[in-house]
Amino acid sequence: MPKEVVIVGGGVAGVFVLRNLLATKDEVPGGMHFTLIKREKSGWVSTCGLPFALRGWYEIDRTEINKPQFFLDQGVDFRTENEVTKLNLGKNSVVLKTGEEITYDYLVIATGRKQSVKETKLDGVFTFNNEEDACKIEDALNTREVKTAFIRGRGIIGLQSAAAFAERGIKTTVLGGPPSLLPSSLDPDMGAIIKERMEKAGLRFILDRREITAIRGKEGWVKSVVIGEKEEKEEIPADIVIIGKWMVPETDLAKDSGIDIGETGGIVTDRAMHVEKGRRSLNTVYAVGDCTEVVDGISHRPKLNQLASTAVAQARVIADNILSDITGQPGLYSSYEPCISPSVADIGGGLVMGSVGVTTNAANHAGIKTISGKATKLIKARYFPGATSLTMKLIFDAFTKRLIGAQMVGEATIAERVNEFAVAIRAGMTAAELRNMERCFDPSLAQLEDVTIDAAKNALEST
Repeated sequence: MPKEVVIVGGGVAGVFVLRNLLATKDEVPGGMHFTLIKREKSGWVSTCGLPFALRGWYEIDRTEINKPQFFLDQGVDFRTENEVTKLNLGKNSVVLKTGEEITYDYLVIATGRKQSVKETKLDGVFTFNNEEDACKIEDALNTREVKTAFIRGRGIIGLQSAAAFAERGIKTTVLGGPPSLLPSSLDPDMGAIIKERMEKAGLRFILDRREITAIRGKEGWVKSVVIGEKEEKEEIPADIVIIGKWMVPETDLAKDSGIDIGETGGIVTDRAMHVEKGRRSLNTVYAVGDCTEVVDGISHRPKLNQLASTAVAQARVIADNILSDITGQPGLYSSYEPCISPSVADIGGGLVMGSVGVTTNAANHAGIKTISGKATKLIKARYFPGATSLTMKLIFDAFTKRLIGAQMVGEATIAERVNEFAVAIRAGMTAAELRNMERCFDPSLAQLEDVTIDAAKNALEST
């Protein structure tokens, strides 16, 4: 009999578990059968590509990488527009909203995240979490006269939405808390670079402690947002509103079944990605992606790391371990290591940010004393076209001088540098080693002395 694998959720996390297992199903005696259940009607959608569709770079439907039929043709019971209402761990089954019960040998919980927002009866107020949200936003932009926009959220979703509106000539206000943009990824001095650049493009930022106190409309459609109260009260015109914060793990199913939920609100797993119940691992039940809690690789504290790259790495671990358990080959077993959160994002207007490891604030909260060095330099010889500048900040443990964080803002070479520093953090490289390491050089491609060397040197000179 084939082993039955049931995956609850069809975002990048669930789909990558499925893809990895499909590639190895012929290695399993008796085979494997897969059932994937998701609420949306689409197949595999690249949600990270949706903000760029709103900029007009391509149509939204191009972000659907594989349609449901792609998986159906491979023998997958790929169920769209459906929902699991109960996990029956005692019977190794899941119950669907239709009442159907499906048994499993292995269960993968990939329920993702949701936004916790207050309900409003006004149209024109949107969340931005999936393809359906993107289509609603695009429809509003195309069918209504949108001159002003209001965005709640200073993270990547909020800033990329703001960039999309700015490119359409829409006067946009972004509300976020103090003191700066992208606080989970960038120190305030690095976030300020992005803020200054985006303000020059016409965006307005409000970074204080005021919250939305009212959303007002006319004829059922939003017209303004009120923030603050009494003397701090301000009414801001808004023909469209995006709520791009308050993302929380979608854990209702797991919680109702007794699976352990961590202090961050995510599902607790062991390093094999097995869920835990009563602090005991369930060896046939896994969780992956935005619904899970991870361990930070620097502070060793629990955190959420709701990135597609995290989900893909976890998916590989789960596929390895399911295959190892079925075949009895312990050499296939793998584990998910503590997370160092490499991230990169195109913020708009040609500006890119990247980060890996901890911010100075996160290090301080973990009791880690730091030193840091910052430098700005052209990425290639000044006489070559495309010689744009890059600002880099490197953060080191003050006692060991080991690299624990890297942040970059510029127009090019950001993604490859983030990956470089992820390896450097894993390897425990010090400021002196980064300063003294040999680097490649060609004036059309790189500086003779890279900005990395300057930033590491500045950190050492700060002690």
